[in-house]
Amino acid sequence: MFISSAFAQTAPAAAAEGGNMMSSLTGMLPLVLMFVVLYFVMIRPQMKRQKEHRAMIDAIAKGDEVATAGGIVGKVTRLSEGFLHLEIASNVEVQIQRSAVVQVLPKGSVK
Repeated sequence: MFISSAFAQTAPAAAAEGGNMMSSLTGMLPLVLMFVVLYFVMIRPQMKRQKEHRAMIDAIAKGDEVATAGGIVGKVTRLSEGFLHLEIASNVEVQIQRSAVVQVLPKGSVK
């Protein structure tokens, strides 16, 4: 009689363990869903913008007119590995990093 009641007491605990595993997975579901939404709303578009910006910077050629992050507008006169030389006025040339370019302007924008 003593042994049978001991088995009877452990049976609900064993059943609860299986249910506990399911409830912990169900509790993690909102966290997983939030991460998936975050990925598609924030991370993926940012990666796409970075890829487009990198392609734009790689496509810059001599004679292109560009705008920088600091607001400087000029014509590309020389290119090097990580830098550009911009002519911002007659006989005034500045050297900037390629990553500072935010936009390639249409031809004729810079006077």
